[in-house]
Amino acid sequence: MPAITLPDGSVRSFEGAVTGTTIAEAIGPGLARAALVMVVNGVEMDMSREIVEDSAVKFVTRKDEAALELIRHDAAHVLAEAVQELFPGTQVTIGPSIENGFYYDFYRNEPFKPDDLPAIEAKMREIVARNEKFVREVWSRDEAIEFFEAKGERFKAELIRDLPADQTITIYRQGEWLDLCRGPHLRSTSDVGTAFKLMKTAGAYWRGDSKNPMLSRIYGTAWRDQKELDAYLHQLEEAERRDHRKIGREMDLFHIQEEAVGSIFWHQKGWKLYRTVEAYIRRRLEQNGYEEVRTPQLVDRKLWENSGHWDKYRKNMFIAEVVEEESTLALKPMNCPCHVQIFKQGLRSYRQLPIRMAEFGACHRYEPSGALHGIMRVRAFTQDDAHIFCTEDQIADETVKFVELLESVYKDFGFESFSVKFSDRPETRAGSDEVWDRAEGALKDACEKAGVQYTLNPGEGAFYGPKLEFVLRDAIGRDWQCGTIQVDFVLPERLDAEYVTSESGRARPVMLHRAIIGSFERFLGILIEQYAGRFPLWLAPTQAVVATIVSDADDYAAEVAAALTKAGLAVELDVSNQKIQAKIRDHSLHYVPNILVVGRKEAEERKVALRRLGGAAQEILPLDEAIAQLKDEATAPDLRGAV
Repeated sequence: MPAITLPDGSVRSFEGAVTGTTIAEAIGPGLARAALVMVVNGVEMDMSREIVEDSAVKFVTRKDEAALELIRHDAAHVLAEAVQELFPGTQVTIGPSIENGFYYDFYRNEPFKPDDLPAIEAKMREIVARNEKFVREVWSRDEAIEFFEAKGERFKAELIRDLPADQTITIYRQGEWLDLCRGPHLRSTSDVGTAFKLMKTAGAYWRGDSKNPMLSRIYGTAWRDQKELDAYLHQLEEAERRDHRKIGREMDLFHIQEEAVGSIFWHQKGWKLYRTVEAYIRRRLEQNGYEEVRTPQLVDRKLWENSGHWDKYRKNMFIAEVVEEESTLALKPMNCPCHVQIFKQGLRSYRQLPIRMAEFGACHRYEPSGALHGIMRVRAFTQDDAHIFCTEDQIADETVKFVELLESVYKDFGFESFSVKFSDRPETRAGSDEVWDRAEGALKDACEKAGVQYTLNPGEGAFYGPKLEFVLRDAIGRDWQCGTIQVDFVLPERLDAEYVTSESGRARPVMLHRAIIGSFERFLGILIEQYAGRFPLWLAPTQAVVATIVSDADDYAAEVAAALTKAGLAVELDVSNQKIQAKIRDHSLHYVPNILVVGRKEAEERKVALRRLGGAAQEILPLDEAIAQLKDEATAPDLRGAV
């Protein structure tokens, strides 16, 4: 007689084994209709599975966030069935749910094309409408291998052979079609719903190995209802319109080429944007008591071995062998071990702590070419990196100060809110459990003092300590993890950093690893897409263009441009013989925020016609007033009100 404990604490008893369906029906007809899967003692299971012992049970319905992954998982199965109905002889391989959707990889002589997707999607809708039940079956390993080999499904047979010897082989049927799968699944294909869409085709090697056969992949997206699907498709349209690579070309900010894969060629305007952000961050750091340092690019492997990074990051390091010295150097993938070396120069006193050491550190990490993405995922990047050397008692106060600074910086860049994830100890880590208990406890206490609300991100801490991850949400609802603060008791121990205590003894400092924007390159990509190229004036690489209507105004236009430049604005002068409407259109396409139009009348009256990006109207202003207005708008947020 299993006793079933429900989320509200109530307990229901049943005679003998009981399924999730029976429990839901006993609770009420509404839940029986809504429940998609059950969670038994923390493990998701099909509604049809039997429970034979006392258990805690809750149900997942369509309104729950957890339903999304289930819907996408089942949509992949429906996709595979649709493909095999339409294209007999196609072999199935794997089809997982992924962020925002799902995919399935197929093996066939001719890869799928985008033109194939409408027919496949229509067949999927037909299968959903059939309301075919998902039925779980347990097979023997030999039986499953023999079945799939007989069908000509050699990839599926290979997967089964490679499963651990003690793993149960489960097969799920939906009507006449079946697939190898761990589950769980929804009750039937109709639970997938109709809020899905096939998105694109691609190639992929079997098991990600280029020595293996090429497969044909179909990507799709699936959501709980049509409203969510429409919102996602709109977001994709917006993302394409805002793509930093496209806008980067239109604004002449940067380019990337094959001769420097994963590195960026910054053009004059892009570099101005970069330097504006760097100068702002530098001012904020100086205002908050950070000392800026610079450390080497190439560092001997011995330091990386001592710090523990060699074992963890070796595969992502670029290596230089120095034959005459018989040494191995690595381009630094991070700055922290080098900052410890500066800390160790001379005897440090507890009175000097905390020491806030910052570096715009140029780092290099190997990323597979397929993972690179514009300036957001690169191999050469610069961090707004800093390390705070402090006592254990200072962790909370330093965290509070850091969070206040981070929040202020994000607001200045136009991000009004952020979320926080607490990443605790990973499975592979350095340091004892006692050290990790102290580090995690200190960070939680710091969160409480700083008023930081967080969600747990289990097992995702750094190998040396727990961390907070600060996640920005952009203008179209996408999340970007940028900032971080990490509590590290391990690295100072491994690298023998110490300070003199108030009792004249020696102690290890705690090391707080912290960043606000993270990688400059990635953050600039986020900013480009956040503003869709229409930057606030203090960030805009070109803040104004002075354009003439007639050549008679050329001299006055040059005078206007010079006055704006003297006021500190980034200005271009356009005295070409194009018509003014063509000039306005051209500069607008390059996202210039202000166009100051001058002709004979403006020159005579010492005025300008100010046109704002995206606006059809123009404002006639005296030159001095226009300069004062634009100068004020172009002042960085941290400098407003400064004397």
